[in-house]
Amino acid sequence: MIRLENISKHYGSTQAVRSLDLQVPQGELFGFLGPNGAGKTTTIRIIGGLIAPTTGRVFIDDIDMQREPERAKRCIGLIPDRPFLYEKLSGLEFMRFTADLYGVSGDGLVQRAERLLDFFGLLERSNELIESYSHGMKQRLIMASSLLHEPPLIVVDEPMVGLDPKGIKMVRELFRELVSGGTTIFMSTHTLKLAEDVCDRIGIINKGRLVATGSIAELKQAARVGDADLEEAFLRLTQEETFDAPGDYAN
Repeated sequence: MIRLENISKHYGSTQAVRSLDLQVPQGELFGFLGPNGAGKTTTIRIIGGLIAPTTGRVFIDDIDMQREPERAKRCIGLIPDRPFLYEKLSGLEFMRFTADLYGVSGDGLVQRAERLLDFFGLLERSNELIESYSHGMKQRLIMASSLLHEPPLIVVDEPMVGLDPKGIKMVRELFRELVSGGTTIFMSTHTLKLAEDVCDRIGIINKGRLVATGSIAELKQAARVGDADLEEAFLRLTQEETFDAPGDYAN
């Protein structure tokens, strides 16, 4: 579903992402971890087609992002960490606006939009202006709108920011349900417990380089932490530069 080939991104003299190669198959929930400034958000923006890499190629469902950007982006539901919305629209109007962007139409559009708003607890306030919504409500609206066109790939940056415990539980269950139905999810997060609980595989980026990928067990093996939790493995993998343990990881 996602294939990154030799992706690098430069901002002047700063190299945010360095020679990143990565594949995420269909139906996998892939967690993307790293310290602040490691290159997570830059990678998310490249996958989502918001920025172009300095070098390398991005393929979404075997579609070349550079050659067919609109077609590739139609496969993606993008959930940023900070929801930027047209706050003079109502929630339902924003859903219709999103549908227009993705070319979604038909008699069932309003019903589908209302079902999603209801699922995310927003239906009763769907005719109110977004400017009256709390941060958590805005985050839930972004999630609802990202699912409206039923994308095969969800790309999400810090999904739990601003959500209360009920909202966090709801999103965790939704992600696993989507993946069980064949949707691919690429999730960047600082919440290691969330990654440990829901992710099929995890990639760790540090200083722009992918330093490890694999299951929880494989990451622990690479970090040589025994039965310690993911936090210990993460700290070890982002503090050292080379490892000699077997597994699917990059030095």
